[in-house]
Amino acid sequence: MRKLLLPLFIFVSFLGNSQNFKYQVLFEGIGDNREFFSNKALPQTILGGRGAFEFGVEIDNHRIRGGLSQLQEFGSDLDFHKPKLTLYYQFNDEQKEFIFGSFPRRGKIDFPLAMLTDTLLYYRPNIEGMFGEVSWEWGKQNGFVDWVSRQTDINRENFMAGFSGEIFYKNVFIQNYLLMFHDAGASIDIMGDHIKDYIGYAFQAGIRTSEDSNFKGYFKAGLLNSSFRERSVTNGFINSSSLFAEAKGRYKNYGIKSVLSSGGSHKFAYGDRFYQVKNYWRTDAIWYFINHEKVKGTFNLSFHLLDWNDLDQQQQLSIVYIFGK
Repeated sequence: MRKLLLPLFIFVSFLGNSQNFKYQVLFEGIGDNREFFSNKALPQTILGGRGAFEFGVEIDNHRIRGGLSQLQEFGSDLDFHKPKLTLYYQFNDEQKEFIFGSFPRRGKIDFPLAMLTDTLLYYRPNIEGMFGEVSWEWGKQNGFVDWVSRQTDINRENFMAGFSGEIFYKNVFIQNYLLMFHDAGASIDIMGDHIKDYIGYAFQAGIRTSEDSNFKGYFKAGLLNSSFRERSVTNGFINSSSLFAEAKGRYKNYGIKSVLSSGGSHKFAYGDRFYQVKNYWRTDAIWYFINHEKVKGTFNLSFHLLDWNDLDQQQQLSIVYIFGK
């Protein structure tokens, strides 16, 4: 903790002389009860709160920010989770954005749960690397690199890279996702331990409702593909593809979302484990119970149908409060 606070105190002293002081404070309430009986994913209850702050200076289109993020899981000691350091440089204008450092994942990285599961927002809220995005009137494309683990004698070397984006014409759109994860070993070799590579992509085309409609929603469908290899073990990559469709609708404070993956089982390093079955259908009934400009609260009742046979269910509560200048 002292090692984290010292650079922040130096940073604060620098900020005191700046006229363009900016800050942001976040509170996140997490409630996630997973009643899973199929043995396909881990049954657990996650309850906790996250507090995060960041502050910095902004000159023209350039910004430097630093802060801390801390998760407190209810029922655990204060030091059960180590605080996460936030420290990054950001440039943005009307068409381009670039970030380098350790920066919040929320609002930047939005991949299907098949590829990046939602628990990353709980336990690894920051990207540690870089992010870039280019926008046009008819779409956008972005990419990121996340250095997950630095190699030591006992720690594995892991990094992740991905691209995503969308092009659209009126209410019709095409979305793309590409993700790669490299899982290398520790610097001291362990017998039977091998380098693993995970690669996957998704392409979907869809249509959404108009902006002035009281009912907000979309439908999209396409292909989900994954490839996995364990060097010296598998004979090259093991490939799998499936139909990948999603529909979502919202009217006032209530909504429903349904996602289907059918035809192939997938293996992503940080993907939702339910997608490892060949046929998976998830449906969420959603209540948006807080709709303030700075506070959002949602409750999800989720049903997971696995291979048309097993049915698991889950309840998720989320409260996100963000303010600053």
